[in-house]
Amino acid sequence: MEAFTKLTGLVAPVDRVNVDTDAIIPKQFLKRIERTGFGQFLFYEWRFDEQGNDIPQFSLNQPRYKGASVLISRANFGCGSSREHAPWAIMDYGFRCIIAPSFADIFYNNCFKNGILPIKLSEEQVEDLFQRTAANEGYELNVDLENKTITDAQGLRIDFDLDEHRRQFLLQGLDDIGLTLQHEDAISAYEQKHADRLFA
Repeated sequence: MEAFTKLTGLVAPVDRVNVDTDAIIPKQFLKRIERTGFGQFLFYEWRFDEQGNDIPQFSLNQPRYKGASVLISRANFGCGSSREHAPWAIMDYGFRCIIAPSFADIFYNNCFKNGILPIKLSEEQVEDLFQRTAANEGYELNVDLENKTITDAQGLRIDFDLDEHRRQFLLQGLDDIGLTLQHEDAISAYEQKHADRLFA
């Protein structure tokens, strides 16, 4: 998994509360088990009409937000069913950071396992980011996980909180398997010591 330390990225808004995982990646696209290739289906029913044409009113279809890597949204982002395809689609589309007032617990945990940084800010702070994004085409944020800060070119600075264990997960680019492999020598030593029981 790619480590996350610092990110300077274009901001794209999805100005909706209770964005559920079926909206993030609709169920008809869950037939594959690879982590890649889901970005094209992100927010599919909001991005495309029944004929497969772009819905121009939706933010991600607007040219000013092409190539965004920071997503801002409203409360309870990632609610609904606990499909890991949701962070896969977000990551594959190009987002590395999501900022919202709150996240559904399972989705929040899945983000860290897939190299995405979800940041919880207050409603007022998120509203300010929405206003800054709307008012400034090409608006970018600098997200610094090492120092737990968000800044912009206009002097904004926001400090955010994050559980240290999760922070280290991203800084070191570790998923659950990677975390386990840090103890590979100890695991091998245990296996050798107890080979008669383990491999009988």
